[in-house]
Amino acid sequence: MVTEAPSRWNVANVVTIGRIALVPIFAVVLLADGGHSVPWRLVAAVIFALAALTDRVDGYLARRHNLVTELGAILDPIADKLLIGTALVILSLLGELPWWVTVVILVRELGITVMRFGMLRYATLPVSRGGKLKTVLQSVAIALYLLPLDELPSWVRLVSGTVMGLAVALTVVTGADYVRQAVRLRHDVPVR
Repeated sequence: MVTEAPSRWNVANVVTIGRIALVPIFAVVLLADGGHSVPWRLVAAVIFALAALTDRVDGYLARRHNLVTELGAILDPIADKLLIGTALVILSLLGELPWWVTVVILVRELGITVMRFGMLRYATLPVSRGGKLKTVLQSVAIALYLLPLDELPSWVRLVSGTVMGLAVALTVVTGADYVRQAVRLRHDVPVR
């Protein structure tokens, strides 16, 4: 029995496209009133959290309802990188996050994404548990940094810095692990 391929315009892909559409809205809200308005920062944090949660929703829908498509496989990491990258760059522009953090995370994210696409002719490089945990830590750290930290108790700033430090460390470690896996796969698998 032949099963029909899922439509490109299924609910999982629409959720992913919705996440991409939230990125410019998030950026405008975060930059409202120079990026230092407490109410706008809270709204930006909520938008970011909702957008980050849609990453779990679209993946769940795609797997649960057999809606996995090539379009979704391409759009999902793009949506993630746009959301995370936009937040990091704006936080650095506002002087709230050191630029080296933004650069380390973005270089790793873009580098691994390009490497994964380059590896497609040899093998698919699966997302690791560490990679999933890295995404969660990055999202939690960024959500904390989006809060109006100057208006909150000092321990919140300490927690946000600690979580960001863990996110950066895991970003580097998982990036190195993906490179190691890719080198091994490339060595073991002949060109298709």
